[in-house]
Amino acid sequence: MSDRLSVFKTYKLYVGGKFPRSESGRVYEVTDSKGNWLANAPQSSRKDARDAVVAARKAFGGWSGATAYNRGQVLYRVAEMLEGRRDQFVREVADAEGLGKSKAAAVVDAAVDRWVWYAGWTDKIAQVAGGGNPVAGPFFNLSSPEPTGVVTVLAPQESSFLGLVSVVAPVIATGNTAVVVASEKAPLPALSLAEVLATSDVPGGVVNILSGRTAEIAAPLAAHQDVNAIDLAGADESLAKELEIAAADNLKRVLRPQPVDDWTAAPGTDRMTAFLETKTVWHPTGALGASGSSY
Repeated sequence: MSDRLSVFKTYKLYVGGKFPRSESGRVYEVTDSKGNWLANAPQSSRKDARDAVVAARKAFGGWSGATAYNRGQVLYRVAEMLEGRRDQFVREVADAEGLGKSKAAAVVDAAVDRWVWYAGWTDKIAQVAGGGNPVAGPFFNLSSPEPTGVVTVLAPQESSFLGLVSVVAPVIATGNTAVVVASEKAPLPALSLAEVLATSDVPGGVVNILSGRTAEIAAPLAAHQDVNAIDLAGADESLAKELEIAAADNLKRVLRPQPVDDWTAAPGTDRMTAFLETKTVWHPTGALGASGSSY
């Protein structure tokens, strides 16, 4: 018989590329689908939320200014690292969502594939969402998409991993930075994803992950003047309405909860374009000659 003591994992927040404990020192118990204790997760405070916004804003300039090709490489690296830790995430997803091993494995595989899918879109979305506009006059008129800024993401409550990836990846693929509020009842896959992000060339602050009571953390983020947009995927109807009202104070972009029956379905480009602004530039082509051609 072994006389070793089990080494329980200490889960922490992920803010600015570091792993702090909650500023409040609070934790809450996370259980599996049968009520068995899994771990103590940090319970974020308003101060943690504000710190995450500061980190996201600090990282925005470098991330949005990186080439789309480089962002694609970084997202692909996340997929590589997840593939290497596949067994760990299969266990965590199975416990979090009450799935059998084979179904949990399918969810993890789909999440890895989702990172690869969005990695391929980083240098292509501008061609879909932008372009040249026909105008009357000797002008070039070009529209190009640009990231909105700092985006708060309320992760889906039921799909703790695939749903999480499906709402976070499109936000950062387009050059935004994110403050993510993990699933309240099943935060462990999200907190483990933070460890992958930290070793996947994702600059610190690009993704910040908080766990705790969704309503408590989301309220200050929705009202925060330095948050530019919010995805309400993990909010119920009542909470979503409250957060929309708070978000209106500085005209945040708001993506209301969209019912998703199957997170494995092809996601499309809607979540990428939801957090893009369109910049239109006019530039003279030159004077028109007698033949009507410009030079």
